[in-house]
Amino acid sequence: MAVAHPAVVAHRGYSAVAPQNTLAAIEAACRAGVDAVEIDLQPTADGVGAVIHDETVDATTDGTGKVAALTSGEMHALDAGTSFSPVFSGQRVPTLADVLGVLARHPGTDLLLELKGSWGARHTGRVAATIAEAGFNDRVLVQSFWPGTVGTVRDVAPHLPRGLLVSFDPPGLLQLCERLDVSACNPSVATVAGSPRLVRRLHEAGLRVMCWTANDPAAWAVLTAADDGAGVDAVITDRPERFTGWLAGRAELPAAAPVPGRGGIRLRRRRLPPPGRVRSGGASRAGGA
Repeated sequence: MAVAHPAVVAHRGYSAVAPQNTLAAIEAACRAGVDAVEIDLQPTADGVGAVIHDETVDATTDGTGKVAALTSGEMHALDAGTSFSPVFSGQRVPTLADVLGVLARHPGTDLLLELKGSWGARHTGRVAATIAEAGFNDRVLVQSFWPGTVGTVRDVAPHLPRGLLVSFDPPGLLQLCERLDVSACNPSVATVAGSPRLVRRLHEAGLRVMCWTANDPAAWAVLTAADDGAGVDAVITDRPERFTGWLAGRAELPAAAPVPGRGGIRLRRRRLPPPGRVRSGGASRAGGA
């Protein structure tokens, strides 16, 4: 029996072994052989953007204050490593361009880029330009919890694959995804566990499903069993090597043999089967939710 093999996405880089959203975490994830890394981008006062999760710098750096009140230069001067471990003293808050520079050395690793909060056209345009200048238009999926931000990406950079992050299964979700013209809808583990048919509905709509943030075998089992065993398309995790080892065990491979990576994630919409095609188990994939 075939075993679902989702793409492996390192959450905020390899954040279990290096400070989250730093270049050290990005490099560690790439060396671990992940298919993609996920990072967060907050707008700075000068519109460059900083790779950091929170609205303030207090939790992960030696500074204080809101990211939106600091310039990219002020952000870069902060120490983003020591609070994780003195070994990482001197790690900085990177820019998107810094991260793309690391990924350029690892062509098999793509990027899930989360825009935090509300982004306007001007700042979104700068993000799109940075991605284009680095030659990453086909290696980045831009995602957000904010439908307005996803819509801005659609309007400013329609060529970039987009994803909508969700923490619950709201009425009209498929219609919202269609209106935003996204290629992925990315729910939490709890959302998938609480809505057993959600992944199948999204797949039937041609959407990819990249689920967050799954760090233990119980969560991995839920995600790989979704959609009658077809599984989600990608799993975002703080523990990519443990997840890879768990997948290898399910595939009954030798313990020392890693599950082969896909070499990136599939960013575009899923290819729908022709009408009337019957999936294994007898249920048709044709039709709506």
